[in-house]
Amino acid sequence: MENLSEQRCEVCQVGAPQVSSVELKAWLKEIPGWLVVESDGVKKLERNYRFKNFAEALAFVNQVGALAEQENHHPNLSFTWGEVTVQWWTHKISGLHRNDFIMAARTDQI
Repeated sequence: MENLSEQRCEVCQVGAPQVSSVELKAWLKEIPGWLVVESDGVKKLERNYRFKNFAEALAFVNQVGALAEQENHHPNLSFTWGEVTVQWWTHKISGLHRNDFIMAARTDQI
């Protein structure tokens, strides 16, 4: 089976199924350091990254942004001096989809 980081996102439509608890548990093992957080009833993947300075944090944000544009799947990015928080979830289904785990794995590769 292909690693999450090697997979491509699929087009996700309104009504697509959210990840099951079995998928969630299995896929979280492939993306250590990521947490499932809930905000306004919506589950999201979240990870905090630390950098030496503002410039490195900004460069990371730009690389994640380029990846997001390439896959047409966009995260919430929050950054400040030396720190970036990334959240992935699928807006169309108000929760987690396989695409979010793929993008989390690919974010770690950056």
